Amino acid sequence: MKVLGWNGFTRVSDFFAEHFGAVGTEKHYLLGHDAGASLLVDGELVAAVEEERLNREKKTTDFPVNSVNWCLEQAGLDFSDLDLIAIPWNWSAEVEEEIVADITAASLEPAARDYLVSSMRKLFAEVVSPEAVLADFAARTGFTPDPAKVVFVPHHLAHAMTGWYLAGGKDAAFLVSDGRAERFSTLLGEVRDGRIRVFDESTIGAEYSIGLLFGAITRFLGFVPNNDEYKVMGLAGYADPPAVNPFVENLVQLHEDGRYTFTRPLQTDDPRSLEPVFEEYFGPRQDTLEYQARVAAAAQEMLGVVTRHQVRALEAKSDLNHLLFEGGVALNCLNNTPLLEGSRFDDMDVSFGASDTGIVIGAAVHAWVNHPDRTGELKPAPRVTPYLGPEYDDAAIERTLRDFDGRVRWTRLSDDEVVDQVAKLLTEKAVVGWFEGRVEHGPRALGHRSILANPSFPDIKDIINTKVKHREPFRPFAPLVIESDAPKVFEMGRKSRSPYMTFVFPVRPEFHEVIPGATHVDGTSRVQTITDEDTPRLAALLRRFTALTDVPCLINTSFNVAGEPIVCTPADALNCFLGTEIDHLVLGNHLVTKV
Repeated sequence: MKVLGWNGFTRVSDFFAEHFGAVGTEKHYLLGHDAGASLLVDGELVAAVEEERLNREKKTTDFPVNSVNWCLEQAGLDFSDLDLIAIPWNWSAEVEEEIVADITAASLEPAARDYLVSSMRKLFAEVVSPEAVLADFAARTGFTPDPAKVVFVPHHLAHAMTGWYLAGGKDAAFLVSDGRAERFSTLLGEVRDGRIRVFDESTIGAEYSIGLLFGAITRFLGFVPNNDEYKVMGLAGYADPPAVNPFVENLVQLHEDGRYTFTRPLQTDDPRSLEPVFEEYFGPRQDTLEYQARVAAAAQEMLGVVTRHQVRALEAKSDLNHLLFEGGVALNCLNNTPLLEGSRFDDMDVSFGASDTGIVIGAAVHAWVNHPDRTGELKPAPRVTPYLGPEYDDAAIERTLRDFDGRVRWTRLSDDEVVDQVAKLLTEKAVVGWFEGRVEHGPRALGHRSILANPSFPDIKDIINTKVKHREPFRPFAPLVIESDAPKVFEMGRKSRSPYMTFVFPVRPEFHEVIPGATHVDGTSRVQTITDEDTPRLAALLRRFTALTDVPCLINTSFNVAGEPIVCTPADALNCFLGTEIDHLVLGNHLVTKV
């Protein structure tokens, strides 16, 4: 069975800009972001790519025509070969009426209420209803799908199936939490034999979304909501939460079954409605590190209180021992380690597709698992790598290098020579762009489109932030480490691996001065563990580097500059290389320097 998953809408960005003010800092305050496509063939994920990597528009919401076409080309398929097409949204007529009822019941001025109802009706009719979605697909691809073969998967169920599939198909309890889906913001449940059971009594509506509240705090601190929440997470390391945290004491109220509410619900018509409350709690907003860190630390503690409350409810409702955490809130990796350590669960997985980048995978999996024509026992999902996107052979790389002739020079090397020469370069205070194999899926660079550096230099973070990434100086960098070496360097707790940078661990005291460039101000690191099986050449590079330096880690950050998608093609990599102060570039087996 061949299943295509896709996310993205042609008109949604313009519609939200016109009707909901989604422009400027609010430009990501909309649905369909992180558009992309995936392809599942007989239960095996053979291709997946985010549209932003191809159209070069960060967090694009556009219909993913490039991603869809690439996935089919990668597998040698036509649209007519597809058995199912799945989208991770279900904007049914029933959902439309439920949303209208929610708006009608909200505490809004009559004019605001009427405007929201009218705008939602138009959104359904013009953009997200099943009829509009099918018309969009046909208009952008030139193929009119059979409606009977199109599966509309509720957004949070797509998230849950992403986590289940990428964790190997193990029975597990799950927590899905993000800004909002069709109506809700949080779902609790479990997956057994590929079948989802939702604990309806624990579901949280959008008016009490912890993801949207964290986004509101992100906006209040001067950042872009639904994009810059990781900056708030990084800032939290610069302060302790207040002894009496007003977010916890005055704003959040915990209830039975893992539910919670806010004393001041979020206002659909005014995303800044809580800012007077924030200033009441912390004083007038200031653009200082001290003020931002104090608010960020309080927000981080609040997030931990809410998610721990939800996990405790899961512990009572499910006898399963494995936990999946998916949705945008799960990318708050600073929260994930204490969440696991404070629970009874044996382990917790947060996938490389935990945010909306991964829902194209979960939608396809959900459609496949639940299709009546799928016969036989459901076997565990095959091992899935995040390296699912386009790759470029030596011929393609050399064609591109010739296009940049006069601006770069290059040498072609063997794998062993790449490892040896780059390891020697990294013994110095050098920054290296590393480009190999298929593009990784998800928001993190996981060693195929990465920038590497030596973490033993205390000022290397400042060098990369200012001269390469062009971003705020307070932001930390992640180390990569051989999986078997990780417990020697980091206090891993119950985790034995962290392959997707979705967990933060304390750096052991004896390594603080060994890897200062990858140790955050609070003594922690967002770790990526690697193995010879997953990334053989990168693992060989790290081993060779460690043999030369006795430093067991390398800094790994995404190969891009602030505000741009991670590079995809050799041309993307060369343009980033030439537009920054990256010292050296590895393109496959080519070592590139500037003229």
